[in-house]
Amino acid sequence: MSSSGGVRVKLKVIPNAPRNEVLGWRGEALTIKVAAQPDQGKANRELRKFLSGVLGVRSADVTILQGETSRNKTIHVAGISAAQARERLKQLMD
Repeated sequence: MSSSGGVRVKLKVIPNAPRNEVLGWRGEALTIKVAAQPDQGKANRELRKFLSGVLGVRSADVTILQGETSRNKTIHVAGISAAQARERLKQLMD
């Protein structure tokens, strides 16, 4: 999960949800619902905005490394450690 200068996370993203929501870990991937449609990058923008708020970083600090057009993605979040990310995500799932 950790990488130099931030944290790398595998995601399973479900678009068109009623609201943005972190569902939890399924295997090695974190499952997240986003309220935007997967049309012209809307769901990716919403994902970056949602995760930046959840993790307490700038939206620009959330980068999609793999899976730009897929539900399965790998992201990098700069400015946060793996321990900090786990703690902030855990608070949402309790």
